[in-house]
Amino acid sequence: MLIFITHPSSRYSIAEEVQMVLEGGCKWIQLRLKDATDEEFRATALEIIPMCQENEAFLVFDDRVELAMEMSVHGVHLGKNDMNPLQARETMGAEAIIGVTANTAEDILRFNGWDVDYVGLGPYRFTTTKEKLSPVLGIDGYQKIVSKVREADMLLPIVAIGGITIDDIPALMKTGINGVAMSGAIINADDPVEYTRKVIESLNENKPK
Repeated sequence: MLIFITHPSSRYSIAEEVQMVLEGGCKWIQLRLKDATDEEFRATALEIIPMCQENEAFLVFDDRVELAMEMSVHGVHLGKNDMNPLQARETMGAEAIIGVTANTAEDILRFNGWDVDYVGLGPYRFTTTKEKLSPVLGIDGYQKIVSKVREADMLLPIVAIGGITIDDIPALMKTGINGVAMSGAIINADDPVEYTRKVIESLNENKPK
Protein backbone atom coordinates (compact mmCIF):
# COMPACT_ATOMS: atom_id res chain seq x y z
CA MET A 1 0.00 0.00 0.00
CA LEU A 2 1.50 3.29 -1.14
CA ILE A 3 -0.14 6.61 -0.32
CA PHE A 4 1.23 9.57 -2.26
CA ILE A 5 0.89 12.90 -0.45
CA THR A 6 1.00 15.96 -2.68
CA HIS A 7 3.50 18.69 -1.85
CA PRO A 8 4.18 21.99 -3.65
CA SER A 9 7.34 21.75 -5.73
CA SER A 10 9.34 24.06 -7.97
CA ARG A 11 9.57 21.25 -10.57
CA TYR A 12 5.94 20.22 -11.04
CA SER A 13 2.39 21.37 -10.51
CA ILE A 14 0.27 19.28 -8.13
CA ALA A 15 -1.65 17.89 -11.12
CA GLU A 16 1.65 16.85 -12.78
CA GLU A 17 2.79 15.12 -9.58
CA VAL A 18 -0.47 13.19 -9.36
CA GLN A 19 -0.37 12.24 -13.05
CA MET A 20 3.15 10.82 -12.66
CA VAL A 21 2.44 8.71 -9.58
CA LEU A 22 -0.76 7.38 -11.14
CA GLU A 23 1.25 6.40 -14.23
CA GLY A 24 3.64 4.63 -11.87
CA GLY A 25 0.76 2.56 -10.50
CA CYS A 26 -0.08 4.37 -7.26
CA LYS A 27 -3.74 3.87 -6.31
CA TRP A 28 -4.01 6.20 -3.32
CA ILE A 29 -3.59 9.98 -3.40
CA GLN A 30 -3.84 12.38 -0.49
CA LEU A 31 -4.34 15.97 -1.60
CA ARG A 32 -2.50 18.09 0.95
CA LEU A 33 -2.31 21.86 0.46
CA LYS A 34 -1.87 23.20 3.97
CA ASP A 35 -1.82 26.93 3.24
CA ALA A 36 -4.28 27.01 0.33
CA THR A 37 -7.65 28.72 0.53
CA ASP A 38 -10.72 26.57 -0.06
CA GLU A 39 -10.98 28.08 -3.55
CA GLU A 40 -7.38 27.16 -4.41
CA PHE A 41 -7.87 23.69 -2.94
CA ARG A 42 -11.08 23.20 -4.92
CA ALA A 43 -9.42 24.29 -8.18
CA THR A 44 -6.58 21.78 -7.72
CA ALA A 45 -9.01 19.04 -6.71
CA LEU A 46 -11.02 19.63 -9.89
CA GLU A 47 -7.85 18.99 -11.92
CA ILE A 48 -6.97 15.71 -10.21
CA ILE A 49 -10.40 14.14 -9.56
CA PRO A 50 -10.82 13.01 -13.20
CA MET A 51 -7.27 11.57 -13.21
CA CYS A 52 -7.98 9.53 -10.08
CA GLN A 53 -11.30 8.33 -11.48
CA GLU A 54 -9.70 7.30 -14.76
CA ASN A 55 -7.03 5.31 -12.88
CA GLU A 56 -9.48 3.90 -10.32
CA ALA A 57 -7.42 5.45 -7.53
CA PHE A 58 -8.63 6.54 -4.11
CA LEU A 59 -8.50 10.27 -3.42
CA VAL A 60 -8.62 11.64 0.12
CA PHE A 61 -8.29 15.24 1.25
CA ASP A 62 -6.00 16.31 4.05
CA ASP A 63 -8.62 17.64 6.52
CA ARG A 64 -11.29 19.78 4.68
CA VAL A 65 -14.20 17.46 5.52
CA GLU A 66 -16.83 19.80 4.07
CA LEU A 67 -14.96 20.09 0.76
CA ALA A 68 -14.46 16.32 0.61
CA MET A 69 -18.21 15.87 0.90
CA GLU A 70 -19.01 18.64 -1.55
CA MET A 71 -16.68 17.13 -4.14
CA SER A 72 -17.65 13.49 -3.44
CA VAL A 73 -14.10 12.21 -2.95
CA HIS A 74 -13.38 8.98 -1.08
CA GLY A 75 -12.53 10.49 2.29
CA VAL A 76 -10.17 12.49 4.48
CA HIS A 77 -6.98 12.21 6.47
CA LEU A 78 -7.25 13.94 9.84
CA GLY A 79 -4.29 15.28 11.79
CA LYS A 80 -4.33 15.72 15.55
CA ASN A 81 -5.60 19.29 15.30
CA ASP A 82 -8.24 18.58 12.66
CA MET A 83 -11.85 17.51 13.10
CA ASN A 84 -12.44 14.69 15.59
CA PRO A 85 -12.68 11.38 13.61
CA LEU A 86 -15.96 10.45 15.33
CA GLN A 87 -17.49 13.73 14.21
CA ALA A 88 -16.07 13.22 10.70
CA ARG A 89 -17.60 9.74 10.53
CA GLU A 90 -20.97 11.08 11.65
CA THR A 91 -20.76 13.86 9.05
CA MET A 92 -19.40 11.78 6.15
CA GLY A 93 -21.22 8.50 6.64
CA ALA A 94 -20.21 4.84 6.76
CA GLU A 95 -18.67 4.61 3.27
CA ALA A 96 -16.09 7.40 3.67
CA ILE A 97 -12.41 6.56 4.22
CA ILE A 98 -11.14 8.23 7.40
CA GLY A 99 -7.43 8.15 8.16
CA VAL A 100 -5.83 9.55 11.31
CA THR A 101 -2.37 10.66 12.41
CA ALA A 102 -0.44 9.05 15.28
CA ASN A 103 3.02 9.46 16.78
CA THR A 104 2.90 6.89 19.61
CA ALA A 105 1.33 3.54 20.51
CA GLU A 106 -0.95 5.39 22.94
CA ASP A 107 -2.20 7.57 20.08
CA ILE A 108 -3.19 4.46 18.12
CA LEU A 109 -4.70 2.59 21.07
CA ARG A 110 -6.94 5.59 21.71
CA PHE A 111 -8.66 4.81 18.39
CA ASN A 112 -9.58 1.27 19.52
CA GLY A 113 -13.26 0.75 18.75
CA TRP A 114 -13.45 3.95 16.69
CA ASP A 115 -14.59 3.64 13.10
CA VAL A 116 -11.35 4.76 11.42
CA ASP A 117 -9.79 3.02 8.42
CA TYR A 118 -6.03 3.46 8.83
CA VAL A 119 -3.44 5.34 10.84
CA GLY A 120 -0.48 7.31 9.48
CA LEU A 121 2.32 6.70 12.01
CA GLY A 122 5.43 8.84 12.04
CA PRO A 123 7.66 10.53 11.46
CA TYR A 124 10.15 7.87 10.42
CA ARG A 125 12.90 10.47 10.06
CA PHE A 126 13.22 14.24 9.76
CA THR A 127 11.20 15.69 6.90
CA THR A 128 10.83 19.22 5.55
CA THR A 129 7.26 18.62 4.31
CA LYS A 130 5.86 19.03 7.83
CA GLU A 131 6.32 22.21 9.86
CA LYS A 132 5.68 20.94 13.40
CA LEU A 133 7.47 17.64 13.59
CA SER A 134 7.04 15.11 16.40
CA PRO A 135 10.09 13.11 17.61
CA VAL A 136 11.41 10.78 14.90
CA LEU A 137 10.68 7.06 15.42
CA GLY A 138 13.24 5.16 13.36
CA ILE A 139 13.00 1.39 12.87
CA ASP A 140 13.12 0.65 16.61
CA GLY A 141 10.22 3.02 17.25
CA TYR A 142 8.06 1.31 14.64
CA GLN A 143 8.90 -2.16 15.96
CA LYS A 144 7.92 -1.24 19.52
CA ILE A 145 4.75 0.62 18.55
CA VAL A 146 3.44 -1.97 16.06
CA SER A 147 4.14 -4.79 18.52
CA LYS A 148 2.32 -2.99 21.36
CA VAL A 149 -0.69 -2.25 19.12
CA ARG A 150 -0.93 -5.81 17.77
CA GLU A 151 -0.58 -7.24 21.30
CA ALA A 152 -3.71 -5.23 22.16
CA ASP A 153 -5.48 -7.09 19.30
CA MET A 154 -5.81 -3.95 17.19
CA LEU A 155 -5.63 -4.80 13.49
CA LEU A 156 -5.99 -1.22 12.25
CA PRO A 157 -3.75 -0.80 9.16
CA ILE A 158 -0.62 1.23 9.98
CA VAL A 159 1.09 3.33 7.31
CA ALA A 160 4.59 4.67 7.96
CA ILE A 161 5.22 8.31 7.07
CA GLY A 162 7.96 10.93 7.25
CA GLY A 163 11.03 11.22 5.05
CA ILE A 164 10.76 7.64 3.74
CA THR A 165 12.71 6.54 0.65
CA ILE A 166 12.63 3.32 -1.35
CA ASP A 167 15.71 2.02 0.51
CA ASP A 168 13.81 2.13 3.83
CA ILE A 169 10.99 -0.16 2.68
CA PRO A 170 12.47 -3.65 3.40
CA ALA A 171 13.34 -2.82 7.02
CA LEU A 172 10.12 -0.90 7.61
CA MET A 173 7.90 -3.70 6.27
CA LYS A 174 9.61 -6.13 8.67
CA THR A 175 8.21 -4.10 11.60
CA GLY A 176 4.69 -5.20 10.65
CA ILE A 177 3.39 -1.99 9.08
CA ASN A 178 0.92 -2.27 6.19
CA GLY A 179 2.31 0.36 3.84
CA VAL A 180 4.07 3.70 3.45
CA ALA A 181 3.14 7.27 2.61
CA MET A 182 5.63 9.19 0.49
CA SER A 183 6.00 12.65 -0.94
CA GLY A 184 9.46 14.22 -1.34
CA ALA A 185 11.33 11.06 -2.36
CA ILE A 186 9.00 10.62 -5.33
CA ILE A 187 8.76 14.28 -6.37
CA ASN A 188 12.55 14.74 -6.19
CA ALA A 189 13.41 11.52 -8.06
CA ASP A 190 15.00 11.82 -11.51
CA ASP A 191 12.05 9.88 -12.92
CA PRO A 192 9.03 10.02 -10.54
CA VAL A 193 7.03 7.54 -12.64
CA GLU A 194 9.74 4.87 -12.52
CA TYR A 195 10.48 5.59 -8.84
CA THR A 196 6.80 5.05 -8.00
CA ARG A 197 6.85 1.74 -9.88
CA LYS A 198 9.92 0.59 -7.97
CA VAL A 199 8.40 1.62 -4.62
CA ILE A 200 5.30 -0.48 -5.33
CA GLU A 201 7.47 -3.43 -6.44
CA SER A 202 9.48 -3.20 -3.22
CA LEU A 203 6.32 -3.02 -1.09
CA ASN A 204 4.98 -6.15 -2.82
CA GLU A 205 8.28 -8.00 -2.52
CA ASN A 206 8.58 -7.22 1.18
CA LYS A 207 5.03 -8.07 2.22
CA PRO A 208 5.03 -10.59 5.07
CA LYS A 209 4.79 -14.10 3.64
